[in-house]
Amino acid sequence: MDISVILPLFNEQESLEELEDWISRVMLANGFTYEILFVDDGSNDGSWETIVKLQAYKAHIRGIKFRRNYGKSAALSTGFLEARGDVVITMDADLQDSPDEIPALYSKIKLEGFDLVSGWKKTRHDPMSKTIPTKLFNAVTRSISGIHNLHDFNCGLKAYSNDVVKNIEVYGEMHRYIPVIAKWAGFTKIAEQVIVHYPRKYGVTKFGGISRFINGFLDLLSIFFVGKFGKRPMHFFGTMGVLCFFMGFLIAFGIIAGKLYDISKGIHFNRDVTEQPLFFIGLVLILLGSQLFLTGFLAELVSRNGSERNSYQIEKII
Repeated sequence: MDISVILPLFNEQESLEELEDWISRVMLANGFTYEILFVDDGSNDGSWETIVKLQAYKAHIRGIKFRRNYGKSAALSTGFLEARGDVVITMDADLQDSPDEIPALYSKIKLEGFDLVSGWKKTRHDPMSKTIPTKLFNAVTRSISGIHNLHDFNCGLKAYSNDVVKNIEVYGEMHRYIPVIAKWAGFTKIAEQVIVHYPRKYGVTKFGGISRFINGFLDLLSIFFVGKFGKRPMHFFGTMGVLCFFMGFLIAFGIIAGKLYDISKGIHFNRDVTEQPLFFIGLVLILLGSQLFLTGFLAELVSRNGSERNSYQIEKII
């Protein structure tokens, strides 16, 4: 199969038939073999009924329905597991992404050898409450990740080789940082393509406000940490623990040694060791260092066991 198109959606009933027809026209015009995988993230507006109706007479359609709303990352993660095409295309189901971009994205993966191609909505039709924070986060992500050639990490329209989607893990709000996850998984051939962005035709945006950006920033820090220390957490916690313990030991040792020296010389006007705040700072550093070191051991044990964080309750599959 040439292409798998993954459409994560939540309450997008009005656009689904039009979007499916548009995608199919593009695929047939270019002679692609393809599948369209709808991942319904707990919709309650009749989206699933529309998917069932479409699938009843179109063999290229597959559908997955979650029991409740988990978020876009969950929908993409599940879609990645099910995708069968050599090239995997993800796009939003609100008709703001154009299926006409698919042939060019396919060529960049299949013919030019890129691992991932991200769309760039150079001209956007979104409110300022969405575009300004997005520009800020894109700038921060470029700085932290070192992927300086991408302007829009969170664009829903992306193309991947099948190897990429089968070897990365997406959860939380990490869908916006998939290029970063791919790079740290070893897929470094990442490109960008300017795409047309259309105004929303039906319904309202599902953008969750400033809290999504706060969660997204925390997820970016998580990606950075896991990417560097996920397989060797002791290198992080152990190093921090040794530094804290050593600093605390030097402080405590210096104070105690100084007090013993004073006693040996018959000097008694200095304060007792336990009356000096610096001594307690040293003790706190020693305790903190010990705890960080033990945390490193526990993290090593956890990292060697499986995780079920990407286990979602699926109600139906067609």
